[in-house]
Amino acid sequence: MPESYPLETESHFAQALADAARVLALAHFRQPLAVELKSDLSPVTLADRAIEAELRRLIHARHPDHGIYGEEFGREAGSEYTWVIDPIDGTRSFICGVPQFGTLIALLLDGAPVLGVIDMPALGERWLGCRARTTKFQGAPASTSARVRVADARIITTSPDAFERAEDWRRYDALSRRAATRRFGGDCHSYGLLASGHCELVVEAGLQPYDFLALVPVIEGAGGRITDWSGAPLSLASDGRVIAAANDQVWREALDALA
Repeated sequence: MPESYPLETESHFAQALADAARVLALAHFRQPLAVELKSDLSPVTLADRAIEAELRRLIHARHPDHGIYGEEFGREAGSEYTWVIDPIDGTRSFICGVPQFGTLIALLLDGAPVLGVIDMPALGERWLGCRARTTKFQGAPASTSARVRVADARIITTSPDAFERAEDWRRYDALSRRAATRRFGGDCHSYGLLASGHCELVVEAGLQPYDFLALVPVIEGAGGRITDWSGAPLSLASDGRVIAAANDQVWREALDALA
């Protein structure tokens, strides 16, 4: 990133975006909502669309030259900077009244995530990660767990249903049964918990770029590793299989088990 680029200023802007999303999400949460199914059979609500529309409006007003890629309204090309938005990560949780849904906001430079926010509106929790800086949780430094063995690890994935390929489920199942604790549920909240040291592994499949790019600065800034299942950095072109780990040691062991 150019030395002159005000990343600190953009981190404040990203949090302002998260504030705006939180207000809208809470206005709709646990209220009667019409739920539609998209072409991939995933649910969407008025809240998803209203949040993304507002965030796009705010980004356009501040950075008319920046690109935007959001779950609900697709991709708009722009400069080398692109904002990636998931207005409600965990829409199934949202429509069931479960508070573990979040808003994900990432800023990319030439396709690489340099700023990421995980905001949990109903829980009042927020993680902020900036490239080469320490991740903050509620404004204080966050740090991953020191457990380095899969046998001692707590592993989370959102749902077995996400493993559409039988081979992916077999690989995940074999890895997770070697861990100390296996837990389902959480959506993006699981990655925040990993950044704060409450679990050691999050392994998922079937994700889209707006599901994982904001997570990269958060996990890495807390001392963890996050890649695809082959160990490659995550990008807009990644295949949706993600492994996040508390440290290099447990990441390498888990990656070997997945392979």
